[in-house]
Amino acid sequence: DYSKSLGKVFKEKFEAAGGKVLMEESFLAKDQDFKATLTKLKTANADVMFVPAYYEEVGKIVKQARELGINSVLLGTDGWDDPKVVDIAGAEALNNTFFSTHYFEKDQEVQGFIEAFKKEYGHDPNVFAALGYDAGKMLIDALKRGGDDPDKIREALETTKDLQVGTGKITMDPNHNPIKSAVILEMKNGAKEMKAKIAPEG
Repeated sequence: DYSKSLGKVFKEKFEAAGGKVLMEESFLAKDQDFKATLTKLKTANADVMFVPAYYEEVGKIVKQARELGINSVLLGTDGWDDPKVVDIAGAEALNNTFFSTHYFEKDQEVQGFIEAFKKEYGHDPNVFAALGYDAGKMLIDALKRGGDDPDKIREALETTKDLQVGTGKITMDPNHNPIKSAVILEMKNGAKEMKAKIAPEG
């Protein structure tokens, strides 16, 4: 489960770095009203709230949190990365929020993908479109190297190295995890600003 897994990892890393988790709450996918949960969280008076969810819920959570007077920094993940989150939450409510994702739309190396997508579909891509494009590029590369042999195609995917995809360069590690850069974005008045770009270790 996306939210539970990310919440678990965040807690482990946050506490290992000296942070203290004051309260944990959960919700169901497609929930609409989060005010009861947010009212409980408000009592913790936390400096930061981590919301690992998809943009449909994130937009509502952020909007309702601000309506309740929760002014904490809100942190999120790539599930936030959709232009619709601004429409749902409102630009002002999203101020003082930060999330990690796969690329920054103003990076030079992603312009080819973004422009091609906008030309084809008439709007900006979201993160799911970008990752789908990356997966397609990986498969095409593997087919070129592996031909029509399924075992060779699998091996080609497993040995992908420094392949230029839509969101940057990607390498697969021995456990089939993608090794690639990530970015931390801040929302300011409805627009994204890059705060950091993090290269993979090693």
